[in-house]
Amino acid sequence: MLSLSSSPLIPTLLLLLSLPLLFLLIPHLLPPRPHPISLPDDLDDLSLFRKAAAVSPPHRSLPSSKSRLGSTNPKPKIAFLFLTNSDLHFAPLWEIFFANGSTNQFNIYVHADPTVKINPPGGVFSADRFVPAKKTERSSATLISAARRLIANALIDDPSNAFFALLSQHCIPLHSFNFVYNTLFHRSIAELAQLGTLQYRSFIEILTTKKILWARYNARGKNVMLPEVPFDQFRVGSQFFVLTRRHAVLVIRDRRLWRKFRLPCVWIQSCYPEEHYFPTLLSMEDPEGCTGYTLTRVNWTDSINGHPHTYRSQELSTELIYNLRKSNFTHSYLFARKFSPDCLSPLLNISNSVIFRD
Repeated sequence: MLSLSSSPLIPTLLLLLSLPLLFLLIPHLLPPRPHPISLPDDLDDLSLFRKAAAVSPPHRSLPSSKSRLGSTNPKPKIAFLFLTNSDLHFAPLWEIFFANGSTNQFNIYVHADPTVKINPPGGVFSADRFVPAKKTERSSATLISAARRLIANALIDDPSNAFFALLSQHCIPLHSFNFVYNTLFHRSIAELAQLGTLQYRSFIEILTTKKILWARYNARGKNVMLPEVPFDQFRVGSQFFVLTRRHAVLVIRDRRLWRKFRLPCVWIQSCYPEEHYFPTLLSMEDPEGCTGYTLTRVNWTDSINGHPHTYRSQELSTELIYNLRKSNFTHSYLFARKFSPDCLSPLLNISNSVIFRD
């Protein structure tokens, strides 16, 4: 007679009893997978991008240096694009920054995650500066979509928008508005004259740091990016940039690379689509039209879980602002991140005497 322990029914019974436990544990053992961008959201964006492309000729650049001297030409503007999922804590500091410029020199656009309660601070950040937005999620292509949405709205809103500066709610200015405006428009003329062209270049970081590229390239699955994006053309860079109008148009016209970058990641720990899409696209399409560096300073020396160093109020000083401005490239840094909300008061205290005193 067989013993109860040797019966084949026992393992089967134990397996059946353990299945509910496995279903409870598996979601905690596997990394979370972000939701892909829905088809309705993608089609909605496509309609917006087509509208933006229709009012923006693909080869139109900024006016030449000669035409800018004429009084009949509208003054070129900087479109400041704020991408946020929380309140704009540094709005009072930006208010002082924009007060140094004139309204015919800039426009402001805000993409605020609609799933988070965000209070428009008013002033230059009035409610009408908030563009129709959709949910954003880290480690997903939704951050690419949000940036493209901001660019498209800015293209449609004002044909005088010539530079498109993408920033976050954690960014602060490091110089006065006039310094930023002159850096982008006037100082670039001498630099580009030496290169024999009147076209401006975009300030976007484009790196080939192969130490991290392979894992990120395969974040959606091995060789999924082929054939549109070969590994040797895959790039990485800062999430924040300043694009020329012709590159802004290029971004919202793209469909080919977007088909790959919109795919959800399999390996979340290597998934940073927003740091790859823009550098890869512009590197493939117009590498000579990009500086290869960003104008936004970020401290990665003690990053945690993919987040850069966050400055706290006790770290704020005149020396810090001066150090954050320093760059190894042609231009000094114009913006910096990442700052905690408690930095607002000490920043306001040194705004006129240090930050906006160039």
